[in-house]
Amino acid sequence: MLLKLMRYLNRKKVVVEFGSLHTTTPVSRVFGLDRGTPINRYYIEKFLSARAGLIHGRVLEVGGSDYTRQFGGRRVQHCEILHATPENKAATIVGDLTDPATLPAETFDCFICTQTFDCIYDVQQAVLGAHHLLKPGGVLLATLSGISQISRYDMERWGEYWRFTTPSALRLFQPVFTGGVEVESFGNVLAATAFLQGLAIEDLPDPALLDEHDPDYQLVITVVACKG
Repeated sequence: MLLKLMRYLNRKKVVVEFGSLHTTTPVSRVFGLDRGTPINRYYIEKFLSARAGLIHGRVLEVGGSDYTRQFGGRRVQHCEILHATPENKAATIVGDLTDPATLPAETFDCFICTQTFDCIYDVQQAVLGAHHLLKPGGVLLATLSGISQISRYDMERWGEYWRFTTPSALRLFQPVFTGGVEVESFGNVLAATAFLQGLAIEDLPDPALLDEHDPDYQLVITVVACKG
């Protein structure tokens, strides 16, 4: 039976021409930022757009306030920026997600935390830190890396420690956020291949190709976690 299957697959084999990708050097080592819009940002922004109604009241975002302003609009009454070190002059809170003593307690209605948990070794403690920041009923909107190259910038500053799947994300957040956790993935083989090469959205023949979902190619993992 196995031999028959192998013969069938050999007859159906697709001929692949690598063209300009016939090299071990990626097109870009900075996720396509030097070419346009990184592919993972397409998924991050699609996620935040779909959950925009949760971005309201007092909102905290890591590193900057771009997503808060883009998706929260007039629903946001007050915005703060969290950063791990004082070098970010825009930061209003210098704090460590793994150290609750550096974080205000039960302060925010929404915490936008994109592509951050990847770079924290004690990730379980960081999830507790995110929970600590939120008011009862507050919501964490997080994105995590699935399939990805290493961010050299982050590796040299904080380290890069984790890549996630939907089951690992669920097991990480669900015990802490008893108000409910929703986990999704975005990506397909085209998106993953293009992202690993450092291609930008603008390089693709049709960005709509990114919308096809294949759970076996989880490029970005998204988490909506509610504090009970």
